[in-house]
Amino acid sequence: MDRAREVLVAANQGLARRINEAIESGQWPDEQGQRTGYRCECARLDCKRTVELTSAEYEQVRAYPNRFLVLPGHEYPEVETVIEATPAYVVVAKGGHAGAVAEATDPRD
Repeated sequence: MDRAREVLVAANQGLARRINEAIESGQWPDEQGQRTGYRCECARLDCKRTVELTSAEYEQVRAYPNRFLVLPGHEYPEVETVIEATPAYVVVAKGGHAGAVAEATDPRD
């Protein structure tokens, strides 16, 4: 993947992450153990699918600014590494230039 495409993909994933941050911040304290639909943070520019997980599960993904939540089959092994795979979702980590962009655009910084 060329550098320009990496930047576009990272920007798209950053947008999905900001949407998920808004979902996360809108939960009531008594909803924390319930499953919520989070947007897939994959590199596909047209993906609008959701992944169901608890707030605690999402927080495990967000503990690292270069990690993203994606649906199974939405991984891009040429630019990301699978950290965890479950039947419902996959956690991927960006490295290199894409990882630097992910860290720079992390809304939690």
